[in-house]
Amino acid sequence: MDKLKNGINFHVIPTEKYKTVRMMMRFSAPLSVETISKRTLLASMLETSSKKYNTQLAVSEKLADMYGASYGINVGKKGQTHYLSVIFNSVNDKYLPNEEDVISEGISFVKEMLFNPAIEAGEFDKDTFYREQKNLQEYIASVSDDKQSLASLKLQEVYFSEDDNQKYPSFGTIEEVGKETPASLAAYYTQMLAEDTVDIFVIGDVSAEKLRHQIDALPFGERSEVTEQAFYSQEVKKEVIIKEETYNISQAKLNLAYNTNCYYYDQDYFAMQIFNGLFGGFPHSKLFMNVREKESMAYYASSSLDTFRGLLTVQTGIDGQNRERVELLIQEQLISLVRGEISEDELSQTKEMLKNHYFLSLDNPAAVIEAAFLQEKLPQSNITADEWVEKLEAVTIEDIQKVADKVTLQATYFMTGGAE
Repeated sequence: MDKLKNGINFHVIPTEKYKTVRMMMRFSAPLSVETISKRTLLASMLETSSKKYNTQLAVSEKLADMYGASYGINVGKKGQTHYLSVIFNSVNDKYLPNEEDVISEGISFVKEMLFNPAIEAGEFDKDTFYREQKNLQEYIASVSDDKQSLASLKLQEVYFSEDDNQKYPSFGTIEEVGKETPASLAAYYTQMLAEDTVDIFVIGDVSAEKLRHQIDALPFGERSEVTEQAFYSQEVKKEVIIKEETYNISQAKLNLAYNTNCYYYDQDYFAMQIFNGLFGGFPHSKLFMNVREKESMAYYASSSLDTFRGLLTVQTGIDGQNRERVELLIQEQLISLVRGEISEDELSQTKEMLKNHYFLSLDNPAAVIEAAFLQEKLPQSNITADEWVEKLEAVTIEDIQKVADKVTLQATYFMTGGAE
């Protein structure tokens, strides 16, 4: 890592593996319900236009001129931190007819989009602002149209009911987006540019020295160093919170949230990955094989982990009348893992699938940057591929039993409908 200024960090990952160059510029700030919606709307504004490229068409034409480069901004969160990530992808200059300097051109383009937005007299361009505000609200509303996604978000609200910062999605809410004005968003843009910690990553066959000079010339100011709050932990409650809602749906959704007390690359991390694969993460898992296939009690049944918040969730689509039976079956699969009812074939198959996912990620520039970002913030994850495999292979059935025993049901969300 190369510290350009206080709070501005530059990282180059040199590799000849790809014919493209990918740059990510990530703005990190404390996760706050007051700013989530602002940041998502701001991402839309900074992606759409600038003073020089004042329409989406102008942006698209410029990217086409750079041999089909791509540019986009996304938002996300981990633990107690919210991220706004600016992504630029281009073909490597070495593969162009005259070795044109597309990477330098791309950095200039990103500089224009970020530092020269369509702001006049302290306000974003009104036409663009109101269009993007409406588009974002429509997008958030469309998430609710997908009842499977909606049930997952509702479960999160129930599980994190006492913490507003955690219970809302990383893209915000329709109501909060609606409160913004061209002036309020312009003011927040100035604040974000001045205060957020910025990490800039470039991956590809590039000259680190040349890039450093170009990145160093971007007009970022000094800012306070902010310690990454990557984890959020919640105490285990004695009682399970249950919420039930009725929608006009034919297939009911039963989602459950468990506290795992296991976090990214802690001592139980690898055992928990294997536990999740056996429980509901893969097609050979207990939820899939027993609840869906053997008992035919679910249209789908799976589990997923959030190791930045110590959270495991189960998602199922069922006939509403089978709710109690399905809840019992899910509990039985967990108890089965606590008892260590795992065949050697199931264990080795789960390890092989996790290894396949891991090695595939090493061939994906976006995943490599994400891993490198986390290695900088969380040194415990900075291990070699050989060490990763070694740690995974070392997990025993007893290790899986121990983590399974810590998995505690905390919240249930049931979405039922009329026509079962």
